[in-house]
Amino acid sequence: MTTRGIRRKKSTLTELKIAVIGAPSVGKSALIVRFLTKRYIGEYDHQTENRYKHESMVDGEPVLFEILDTCPKADDEYPNAAELVQWADGLLLVYSITDRKSFNYIRRAKSDLQSDTPVQLCANKVDMVHLRQVSRDEGEILAKDFECKFSEVSAADHVDQVAEVFNELCKEVLACKRKSKQSLLERMLGGTRPYSRGKSDSNLPKD
Repeated sequence: MTTRGIRRKKSTLTELKIAVIGAPSVGKSALIVRFLTKRYIGEYDHQTENRYKHESMVDGEPVLFEILDTCPKADDEYPNAAELVQWADGLLLVYSITDRKSFNYIRRAKSDLQSDTPVQLCANKVDMVHLRQVSRDEGEILAKDFECKFSEVSAADHVDQVAEVFNELCKEVLACKRKSKQSLLERMLGGTRPYSRGKSDSNLPKD
C-alpha cells in the first residue's frame, strides 16, 4: 500500500475505523507505527488511548484509516465493549507469543465483544520464538473459535507481513460494507412492486 498518488477530496475516500485491542506490552503501538511509517519503534510509554489517521490505497480504492490504539494499564483492564463495537468498523486483536496472559486477555476481551464486526487475530513477537509460551496451533484454534483470520508476525522484523494484517482486515471490512449496502438496497427494492398492466385494465371505464 502507498499514499502516493492519493490526491482526491476527503469526501471520495472510504473511511474505516479500526480498533487495535490487546493487553499491555504486546506491541500494539509498534504494529500500528510499522504499518503507518514502515519504521520500528520498540518502546512506548502511553498513558492514554491514541488515534492515528492514514490515507492509503487498498485494492485500488482510496481509504482513510482511523486507527485506535487502546491502552489498558493492567492485564485485567478491558476496553468498553459497547463503545468499541459502536465506533469500530473492524477489530484487530493482538497478543504476544511470549506472554500466555496476553493470549488469555484476548479470549476474555473477545467474549465481551459480541457483534458482527469483522475481526482479525494477530500474534506478535514471533522473532522471540525462543521465549514462546503460546503455540501457533493454539492461535489457529482460537481464530477458528472467533471465525476470523490469523497471523503470526514480528513488528520488529516484518514490514510487508504487518501491512498485510491491516490490509486483510480492511478488505474484510470493505466487503462487509458492500454486502450490507447491497442487502439494504434489495430490501428497499423489495418493498416496491413495479406496476404491470393486467387484463382487468382494459375493462376500466374510459373518460
